[in-house]
Amino acid sequence: MVVARDGRGLVAVLSARFPRHGGEYLFLPGGRREDAESPEECARRELREEAGITATRWRPLGAYAITLESTARVHLFEAQDLTVGPQQLTATEEDFKLSWWPMADAIGATAEGRFLLPAGPLALLLAERTR
Repeated sequence: MVVARDGRGLVAVLSARFPRHGGEYLFLPGGRREDAESPEECARRELREEAGITATRWRPLGAYAITLESTARVHLFEAQDLTVGPQQLTATEEDFKLSWWPMADAIGATAEGRFLLPAGPLALLLAERTR
């Protein structure tokens, strides 16, 4: 999961419809590791594919278990010094929309329940708190 923050302090936020969950939700770029990728390599790839963004500065924000019953972990990063290009979406991601939010508004959207997954709000709060 990646908090991509541009030079003005705006954060890259994705949105899409999730009919199974009853509507449109916000989320941060991220996804599953492929083959022998490191967590940072995965974050770099997912940011490029889902948001069309590359970054030269990366900062780890932590890694957390997804559930007590799973050994899977979510790795959180902050990315800065961004270059924006075209999204490289798969067929299942074709409705992902990229927008840029002030950090305070993105954090406010977490309190409103607009994020579907908890890792996005956690990443936003950690990025802001450790800035």
